[in-house]
Amino acid sequence: MTLRRLALPLFVAALCFGQAAWQAVTDLPSVDWKSLTGPKKTAALRVMQAEGCSCGCDMKIAECRVKDPSCSVSKKLAASVVNDVESGKSPQAIRAQLQKVAAEGPPVLDAPVNIPTTGAPVLGPANAKITVVEFSDFQCPYCSKAVVEMKEVMRQMPNVKLVFKQFPLESHSQAEFGAEAALAAQAQGKFWEMHDLLYAGFPDLTRNRVMSYARQLNLDIKRFTAEVDSHKYKARIEAEAKEGEGFGVSGTPSFFFNGRKYNGVFTAAAVIPLLRKEFK
Repeated sequence: MTLRRLALPLFVAALCFGQAAWQAVTDLPSVDWKSLTGPKKTAALRVMQAEGCSCGCDMKIAECRVKDPSCSVSKKLAASVVNDVESGKSPQAIRAQLQKVAAEGPPVLDAPVNIPTTGAPVLGPANAKITVVEFSDFQCPYCSKAVVEMKEVMRQMPNVKLVFKQFPLESHSQAEFGAEAALAAQAQGKFWEMHDLLYAGFPDLTRNRVMSYARQLNLDIKRFTAEVDSHKYKARIEAEAKEGEGFGVSGTPSFFFNGRKYNGVFTAAAVIPLLRKEFK
């Protein structure tokens, strides 16, 4: 998952140092170090820097805590490491416990919220039993991967419909342009076609590439260009992002199943059994 805001001091500091700067961070976000000092804290940090997070991000636990503080999985794994180091467990025992905690999985669904969907792009049957609302960013690598997973969910579960909400990240320079282009395409009835092209061409959201998509979709280029250049949909995009933040969205992609926020890694293998269980 990618974060919307870069206002977190640790994260900003990490960006300034370079790609592996997370390894130099000694106070990880939302990790309680009160019980550990000196060599024990160093030992715990080394474990978190060496062991992988199981949320699907392909990062180490410490790296995930720095780059994605909203991740409930790395937070849970980090707490496990702190507790085990404090208890004096061996490195082998700590790793074994991490595997056990990872297998338990995160709490996956929050209490339901009422998310307005009027006017948002919708894919799937109008009378679907399950509505999935996705807050997403066209320049987010995790969102790009989630497209394939979501298509598989909908292939196996025809009683699911998808509602797309804009959540461009401030760290992605072309994300808002991608959102504007998608909404300009929606105005001509081609949102999902543009959606698929934008993600298929990830991460290239340059103007030339997006304009080529508009021509490929046989859009009214004069109208499309005018709407994008005038930022006609900027207010709507900002409103949806603010709306998402109000529902606890801090990174992308974020999914809600019938209003209940999903906190796990988004794969068809993980989501389909959950949906079948929770929404019989």
